[in-house]
Amino acid sequence: MNEPLSGQMAARRAWLSLLARASRTELETALQAVFEGAPLPAFDWLRAPQTGLAMVRGRTGGSGNPFNAGEATVTRAVMRLRSDDGVAPVGIACQLGRDKRRAELAALADALLQMPARNEALRTHLLQPVTRRLEAERQARQADAAATRVEFFTMVRGE
Repeated sequence: MNEPLSGQMAARRAWLSLLARASRTELETALQAVFEGAPLPAFDWLRAPQTGLAMVRGRTGGSGNPFNAGEATVTRAVMRLRSDDGVAPVGIACQLGRDKRRAELAALADALLQMPARNEALRTHLLQPVTRRLEAERQARQADAAATRVEFFTMVRGE
């Protein structure tokens, strides 16, 4: 049986989802804003960015029997920040596509989000803008779909 997620685990799951959808430009811009032109923190690779394939699964009707829909190219990375005080957060990333730099930046952002000193700044400069962009895209898709809506009505013929 699945245990409920703790608040911290649920928060990390949410930001990892946003980091997976963030563009490379959004990641670079936010990290530059947080560090104000200073070099990014040093880290050690636990798993350097690697590109491979992942099986994409679907369900018939969204809730029916699962089936393999095909393969997608993904890039993953795992890093540990260097730390003098012994607390060294591990950052992970898994991104669709082949952009290794994007996976590196997402893993770095994940590690930094685990640090209270950087969490609020990254939420402001990265997570909130990505959330706003995704919401705007969702609303645009809904508006496009609503534009094609057809209203049907029944006419009564001669009484």
